[in-house]
Amino acid sequence: MLRKIVLFLIIAVCFLLQTTVFPALSFAGIAPNLMIIVVSAFGLMRGKKEGLVVGFFCGLLIDIFFGFYLGVYALLYMNVGYANGFLQKRFFPDDIKLPMIMIGASDIACNLVVYTVMFLMRARFQFPYYLRAVIIPEFVYTMVITIFMYIILLKINQRVEAYEKRRAKKFDL
Repeated sequence: MLRKIVLFLIIAVCFLLQTTVFPALSFAGIAPNLMIIVVSAFGLMRGKKEGLVVGFFCGLLIDIFFGFYLGVYALLYMNVGYANGFLQKRFFPDDIKLPMIMIGASDIACNLVVYTVMFLMRARFQFPYYLRAVIIPEFVYTMVITIFMYIILLKINQRVEAYEKRRAKKFDL
């Protein structure tokens, strides 16, 4: 139960930060994608199932508040969380390289899908402009924020896991 409450709070706080604080701190109109950091990090730390669930709720929030179509971001983020969950066995908490690579790859993949669905399908072929003006700046900004955000998410996850282990030991006879 504690894990669900903590996940709800993390998703809510990151969504609020992404939609209120970081737009004020944006560079050239680009803000970091905190939701992709949360989805990728929990996919790596907790596995495919939790990555899928966290991805669904993060994407659903974006769909409800900012999406043109309900379910596009939910489906996209679910796939990102699930794909990151495949690497849970290769995940070591002290090594930040794998999370940085996966969060960066997830951010680029999401932006490419968004470009394809929102622009390319409507015959807007300005990919070099979109790459230069949106994908690369968001990638860089997200990577900078990931360094700090990932450590916070990792510490929260480790504390929740430690609490769950202590609680499980208490009930073992």
